[in-house]
Amino acid sequence: MNQTAVHRLISSQAKEKSPENLFNLRLNANLGHIQHLFHSLYPEEKYHSTFKNLLSLLPKLFASRTEELKLQDLERLSYGNWYQSEQMVGMQLYVEHFNKNLKGLKKKLPYFKELGVNFLHLMPITPRPKGENDGGYAVNNYYEVDKKYGTTKELLSLTKELRSEDMFLMLDFVVNHTSDEFSWAKKAKAGNKKYQDYYYTFSDDSILKEYEKSMPEVFPEISPGNFTFNPEMDRWVMTVFNSYQWDLNYTNPEVFLEMLTNLVKMVNQGVDVVRFDALAFLWKKMGTISQNLPETHVLVSLFRMCLQIVAPGVIVLAEAIVAPKEIIKYFGEGLRKGNECEIAYNASLMALLWNSIATKKTLLLHKSYTNIATKPVDCTWINYIRCHDDIGLGYDDKHIQEVGWNPQQHRKFLLDYYCQNLDWSPAMGLLFMYNPKTGDGRITGSAASLLGLEKALVSKNNKLINEAISKIIMLHGIILAYGGIPMVYAGDEIGTLNDYSFKEDVAKKDDSRWVNRPKQDWNLISNLEDKTLAQSKIFKTLKKLIAARKKYPVFADNNNLVIHRTGNDHIFAFERTGENSGLLVLCNFDETQQVVEPSWIRKLGYFSKGGPKDLVLDKKIVVNSGLLSLKPYQIVWLKKG
Repeated sequence: MNQTAVHRLISSQAKEKSPENLFNLRLNANLGHIQHLFHSLYPEEKYHSTFKNLLSLLPKLFASRTEELKLQDLERLSYGNWYQSEQMVGMQLYVEHFNKNLKGLKKKLPYFKELGVNFLHLMPITPRPKGENDGGYAVNNYYEVDKKYGTTKELLSLTKELRSEDMFLMLDFVVNHTSDEFSWAKKAKAGNKKYQDYYYTFSDDSILKEYEKSMPEVFPEISPGNFTFNPEMDRWVMTVFNSYQWDLNYTNPEVFLEMLTNLVKMVNQGVDVVRFDALAFLWKKMGTISQNLPETHVLVSLFRMCLQIVAPGVIVLAEAIVAPKEIIKYFGEGLRKGNECEIAYNASLMALLWNSIATKKTLLLHKSYTNIATKPVDCTWINYIRCHDDIGLGYDDKHIQEVGWNPQQHRKFLLDYYCQNLDWSPAMGLLFMYNPKTGDGRITGSAASLLGLEKALVSKNNKLINEAISKIIMLHGIILAYGGIPMVYAGDEIGTLNDYSFKEDVAKKDDSRWVNRPKQDWNLISNLEDKTLAQSKIFKTLKKLIAARKKYPVFADNNNLVIHRTGNDHIFAFERTGENSGLLVLCNFDETQQVVEPSWIRKLGYFSKGGPKDLVLDKKIVVNSGLLSLKPYQIVWLKKG
C-alpha cells in the first residue's frame, strides 16, 4: 500500500490529532518498513547501532520543523494527492536570469498569477564555487542561500508569500555529489579518513580502472572519465559529472544520515517538492554501469519514507533522464510500488515530441507509448518540452527499427536537423557533448529557436513565423493536456530565442546548454498588448489554454489517459476520460493540412450534442465532407460533456 495513503488513514482515524501524536503514529506504522530498507543496504550485523542512530535522528528532525509547516503537512494529507490536480501548472527558471535575486523574483509573483503558473522550480540558489559550478549543481551547502540571490531570511519571506498565494515551490537536492569545496571535501583533502570515506576515494588506480571498464562517460568532451586525481590528499576521487563534483559514497550509512539531515533542513524553509538531482547514479558497483542499480531504488525509497514521517506534506521528484522502462521504476516496484518518488520527469514524451517535429510523423511516439507500463495511481509526471538541460535522444533502438529506420542514422538525422547541419531545417540549435567514438550527441537551444522562430524572424518570412508559432503552441498544448504537471521553461511562454552571450563567459563558453538559459525579457513583456508580435500571440494563447486546463477536472491526473490511433501517421491523438466528460486532443505534426476520418470520434461520444467544442479556438468544430481537417501544426482540444 502507498505509504501516503497509510499516513492519510492514520490522520483521519487518530483520536489525538496533534502533529506530535501523528508523527509518532507515522513512525510506528513505518518502523518495520524503514528497518527493512535500511538493512537491505546496510547489513544488520554490522550496522545495528547506526540504525538506532537513525531512529534517534527522526524525532529531532521533526522537532526542527515549524508548527506552520507541520499543520500544512496535515492539511495536505487530508486533501489527498494535491500534486495531481488540474490546477497545477509549473515554470522552471534561474532566479538571476528571471529578475536578479529572490527579492526580484518575489516582485514578479503577479506575472505568474496572470499567466496561471502556481508551481515554481528555482534552479539551485545554494552557495557554489565561483568559477565552473555546473549551473549551481556543484553545491557548497545544501540549505544556505548564495549571497548573489539574497539571504535565508529572504527565502523564508518568499516561501511565506508563496503559501499565502496558494503557490508551490520546488528546489533541487543535489543528492549524488557535492562540490570539491564542500566542508566534507575540504576535510577529506586535509587527510581526515572519516570524510574521505564520505566519497569514493582510492589510493590505488587499479581499482578505478576496474570501475572504468563498465562505467560510461557523462561529459566526454569536457570531463572525460569518471575519476580525478587530487594531489592534496594523494588519492583518486570519483567524479562522474565534473572534476569539481565529488560523488558521495552511499555504501557508508553515515552519508545517508548526514544527507537526510541536510534534506530536512532544506525543506524546512518552505519547500513543497524536492527534485532529487541525478538520482539514477546514487549507488556505484564495480562491473556495472553504476546507474539505475537495485540499491539505488532502495536508497531513494528510504529517503522518501523518512521524509514522509518527518514532513508528509513534502513530495519527491525523480530527476532520472533514462530509458522509459527505467523511468517508471522510480515510482517504485513490488513492495515499493508508489513508495519511491511521487513525481518523475516524462523525459520520453519530451524526446519523442522533438522526434515527431523533425520527422513530421508520430510513428515512434505511438510505438513507444504502447510499450510503457502504467504508472502507480498515486504518482504523476512532469510533462515538459524542454528544460535547462540538453535534449537527449534516448529512444529504444528496437522501436526505431520496428518503424523502419536505422537507429544510428536516425539519431544522426535528428542531430543534423536541430543543430544546423541541414540547410532546409528551420531549427537553430547547437550540438552538446558529441562523442565521435559512438556518434552520440545531444541538442541544446530554446524552444522557439529549435522550432524555427529565430530563423523565421531573421528571414522576415511571415509564413515561417506563423508555422513556428503554431509549433510552439502545439507542443505546449500537448503538455498542458497530457496526464501530469505541465512545466514551462521561463521565456518559452513569450517565444524567447537563443542566448549566445555565454560564448563570451570563460566559465560558460564550453557548455552550450547556456544557449537555452536566456534572461527574461521584461521590456518585451511590457509590450505584449501589441497583438502583431509573435511573442504576444504565444503568450496570449498559452494563458488561455492554462485557464481552460484549470477550469475542467478532466485534466487532473487520475490515470485517465488513452492514446488513440487515427490512421494518419502525421497526427497524434490522446484522450483524457471522465465519468461525465472527456477531452480529445488531436495534433497535426505536418506542414500541410491533414484529415482524420471521424467515425471513431463519434463512437467516443464527441458528436452526441452536435459538433464538439474546441477549447483552443473556443468554438464548435465543423466536419466538412465527412472528414475532420487539421491545419499545419494545429492542435485541438475537443471537449465532451
